[in-house]
Amino acid sequence: MSYEVRSLNEECGVFGVWGHPDAARVVYFGLHSLQHRGQEGAGIVSNDQGKLHGHRDLGLLSEVFSDESKLSRLRGNAAVGHVRYATAGNGSVDNIQPFLFKFYDCQIALAHNGNLTNAKTLRKELEKDGAIFHSNSDTEILMHLIRKSRQVTLLDQLKESLNQVKGGFAYLLITENEIIAALDPNGFRPLSIGQMKNGAYVIASETCALEVIGAEFVRDVQPGELVIINDEGLTIDSYTTDTQHAICSMEYIYFARPDSNIAGVNVHTARKEMGRRLAEESSVEADMVIGVPNSSLSAASGYAEFSGIPYELGLVKNQYIARTFIQPTQELREQGVRMKLSAVRGVVEGKRVILVDDSIVRGTTSRRIVQLLKEAGAKEVHLRIASPPLKYPCFYGIDIQTRKELIAANLTVDEIQVCVEADSLAFLSEQGLIDSIGLNFDAPYNGLCMAYFNGDYPTPLYDYEEQYQASLEEKTSFF
Repeated sequence: MSYEVRSLNEECGVFGVWGHPDAARVVYFGLHSLQHRGQEGAGIVSNDQGKLHGHRDLGLLSEVFSDESKLSRLRGNAAVGHVRYATAGNGSVDNIQPFLFKFYDCQIALAHNGNLTNAKTLRKELEKDGAIFHSNSDTEILMHLIRKSRQVTLLDQLKESLNQVKGGFAYLLITENEIIAALDPNGFRPLSIGQMKNGAYVIASETCALEVIGAEFVRDVQPGELVIINDEGLTIDSYTTDTQHAICSMEYIYFARPDSNIAGVNVHTARKEMGRRLAEESSVEADMVIGVPNSSLSAASGYAEFSGIPYELGLVKNQYIARTFIQPTQELREQGVRMKLSAVRGVVEGKRVILVDDSIVRGTTSRRIVQLLKEAGAKEVHLRIASPPLKYPCFYGIDIQTRKELIAANLTVDEIQVCVEADSLAFLSEQGLIDSIGLNFDAPYNGLCMAYFNGDYPTPLYDYEEQYQASLEEKTSFF
């Protein structure tokens, strides 16, 4: 799936800073480190002496701010930003965040990473009460709830509203006076606090974004918490105590950058351990281990280390091809893989190869990579997947919301092996994944969300329940 073209996509990334004289540029650098979380659009809103100004557009961050003047106009010592992949809502500029609202009594900008499971119901209720939506993103719902609240202060309005939205969310708001961050009661999405050398506080979706601006990690935002940052400093509050960790396991498997830490666990270390455990669970005789660039390289090195089989560079990535999304035809999907990856004939020819990947979604890419290796002369290709089979949709911020998209929901492991034309196929066990990541929260699966693999969702699905039940009956053909 490292090069799935493309059935599984990231959520989004948020970044904010308060107390830096060139805040918008700091946010730009922070978002650049989060670009892997969304490539459809980007935006930044700055606070210039209590006045909010923003710019947003479709495209990569560097494209949105290709004109230096667009960034230099965002003056002020505080700013928030967002890189987007559309988990809900289409790819129009109206859905690009942060959303900037200018009311008669205040200005607020809002950015969101995740997906609300009761958005449809809330939107219907709000529209019946006269609310007018400018986007079809579920992010806008929170602002309507805030304005509808009869609580006196913004903080109390926000707390009341956060208890009405359900699902996965990391929110970042900026007002004339402060930045406020909030995390859902299960902590599906990662969110961290850092501090720069000048004392400025930052909020980021991943810790890798703290490193690039020279910020020191302070702490993770915990489920149900509110973080308030203003001229007085940092304050931690909460909007609910009904919390239980269920961190998205796909963050560790694929989404997060390997140099990020989530809940104190380094992503590269977790992936390497997944590879080691995979080798322990499903060994096979071979001449070399290779990984699919880039997110599978850590797992491949762990597999090689445990098995004692040499790790080799058998696949090369074309660095200059932008990420492509789901292609409309099989031929185009396969061509997309060929543009992105090349097999190294001089390494794999005549050899028995263990190919390590992080997951299989549709299987299209897995089959094409196996074919690439065999066309380059590989004698055998044994496919090893450093996660359990993806069998169930996600409703918390990943764009898989039906089982018919997932090959493992429709076929057995043996049938998948035949489809992808591998000489053997094995997946990491659920317990192997849990143990490899190594969280120890007092919660099911040690604090991981494992719903993608076993259908055990940590929350009610609300608006998606009917869709989910229908998806259990769905069957589709692959290839």
